[in-house]
Amino acid sequence: MAFRSLGEFLSALEARGDLVRVRRPVSQDLEITEVTQRVLRKDGPALVFEQVPGTSMPVVTNLLGSPRRIALALGAESVDEVATRIERLVRMRPPAGILGAVRDLSGTIETLSTLRSLAPKRMRSGPCQEVEETNVDLGRLPILKCWPGDAGRTVTFPVVITKDPETGEPHTGIYRLQQYGPDTLGMHFQVHRVGANNFRKWCARGERMPVAAVIGADPATVFSGLAPVPEGISNFVFAGFVRGEPLELVPARSIDLEVPAEAEIVLEGYVDPAERHVEGPFGDHTGYYSAPEPFPVFHVTRVTRRERPVYLTTVTGKPPTEDAVLGEAVTRIFRPVIRLVLPELVDLHLPQEGLFINVAIASIRKSYPDQPRKVMHALWGLGQMMFVRYLVVVDDDVDVHDLSEVLYRVGLQADPGHDLEFAQGPVDQLSISNPIPNLGSKVGIDATRKRPEDGFPRPWPEEIRSDPAAAAAADRLVREEPVLARLFGPRSP
Repeated sequence: MAFRSLGEFLSALEARGDLVRVRRPVSQDLEITEVTQRVLRKDGPALVFEQVPGTSMPVVTNLLGSPRRIALALGAESVDEVATRIERLVRMRPPAGILGAVRDLSGTIETLSTLRSLAPKRMRSGPCQEVEETNVDLGRLPILKCWPGDAGRTVTFPVVITKDPETGEPHTGIYRLQQYGPDTLGMHFQVHRVGANNFRKWCARGERMPVAAVIGADPATVFSGLAPVPEGISNFVFAGFVRGEPLELVPARSIDLEVPAEAEIVLEGYVDPAERHVEGPFGDHTGYYSAPEPFPVFHVTRVTRRERPVYLTTVTGKPPTEDAVLGEAVTRIFRPVIRLVLPELVDLHLPQEGLFINVAIASIRKSYPDQPRKVMHALWGLGQMMFVRYLVVVDDDVDVHDLSEVLYRVGLQADPGHDLEFAQGPVDQLSISNPIPNLGSKVGIDATRKRPEDGFPRPWPEEIRSDPAAAAAADRLVREEPVLARLFGPRSP
């Protein structure tokens, strides 16, 4: 099922019992954060705060803070089902003879036809423009202050739309926006992001960059704003793909951009190439406050919205948080795309404990010497994987999600003198351990089994495994011996 708007998705969650309406007054300053964090840690429902003092807009949090809600938002039973869809889209194989060529050509045509059918629909008007405000006052919005040491209130979950001035290609990204005044916001797009690259191109032309910040888009569009959509595929087309029907767009009222017709609120304006203002500090996904830094200023010149909008937001901080849950889903969904470059990749895990950016564990089918090192450098060269500081490579029979098993393999199978690969390169702008911002060191750990062709002269020992007959006898005993049956739980059918 495709959800055309945030409201439709909220109704579906409520019908499933996965949404709670908080009817008592809750402050936008610190209190909504506290409630949201406690509910998320319990894998609780999405929240609608209906009474936020100082504003008439309800506030929605924890919308995508659970894998089950992410899957529902993308029209699937699980995020792995979405990954399968992606795999079908990107799978390419050499044809096997004439019949294979015809078959693959047919599939390619079908795929291209599907993508064309999911191109955005252009509309003349939409619910996002039911009300238009030229006398901008951002104080009317229930913008959150999340943590006590924050520099102020910040819009945390906007879909920010920019475009490349050379190609005209639009791009969406999730960038926080600190509120400076009634009509100005800090534009916190980090140096490695596409939005920042677009801005650099506008600066080179000496022109203001038009910007639209969408608050409360449909869930597929929100997800597409934070997903690592492959270069050359529009975020809007990808949103149509994951939700199964085209996204409807309308022209913004005052700038040359298109915005989702069914959005709740749209902030229109510009960023001046010559203007900077200190942004932060803010509590971030690291669990620490980000350092104050100068960032571009977003001047909001117009606000359009629904007649009765709801305000979508999220809370960042040390995991577990909503962005951490989303990060895990993104990794699973886009694994097929990574396999296009690394067909030997079996699984990939970016654990919450590594903040979904600092630590990665990859399992591979190893077939030649130093293949783990090749995998390390290939992963470091893929999009935001360049930020990974610690990259562990294990064999294909290791469960990368079992951190106990992974640590066992590292401690036992990796020799510090031979199996560490050191590198230097870009790191997350919010990383705190590197002395120079945006640049730091990385280490790869080859925790695979070693073979003679790896230059390992000693014979690798055989692993201890249970005897199959003894294991079957133990299973019977556990089922039939009352004392053991009580210890191990109900009898197996």
